[in-house]
Amino acid sequence: MDFGSIDWGIVFALLGAALASIMAGVGSAIGVGKAGEAAAGVVTEDPTKFSKVLIMQLLPGTQGIYGLLIAFITLSQIGILGGSADISFAKGLLYLAACLPIAIVGLLSAISQGKAAVSGIMMIAKKPDQMSKGMIFAAMVETYAILALLVSILAIFGIAGLNI
Repeated sequence: MDFGSIDWGIVFALLGAALASIMAGVGSAIGVGKAGEAAAGVVTEDPTKFSKVLIMQLLPGTQGIYGLLIAFITLSQIGILGGSADISFAKGLLYLAACLPIAIVGLLSAISQGKAAVSGIMMIAKKPDQMSKGMIFAAMVETYAILALLVSILAIFGIAGLNI
């Protein structure tokens, strides 16, 4: 195999897109899984609380969606989803860097949000009327995923206008 003929710009840009979707997706899977375990315990004791704990369980899943969004935007910008997939090595590295905020923050915030959701689910088990407070605690973690998503989006669209 001739490594000199590989378009390394595309390789690094694809790596960024892959990391955004994989890492944020793994974080969401872990967070949703932890919350699901807690929710199953609550529903076993009181099946009427299913809808309340389900909402809490779903909260850590948004980071995976954010990572997937960044992956699609990146693939679109680099020409993989239509157009010409020909970008420079430097641009490829920039796309990789632009994908890292949501990849890293998505992974860690989804896991943390899962833990906060578990606590909210335990709150619902004891005091179902306090569900909104549990949601607020878990949603506060989401703030950082949204900030990382914004940074990744702005960086990706900023790179598109560069002549390098």
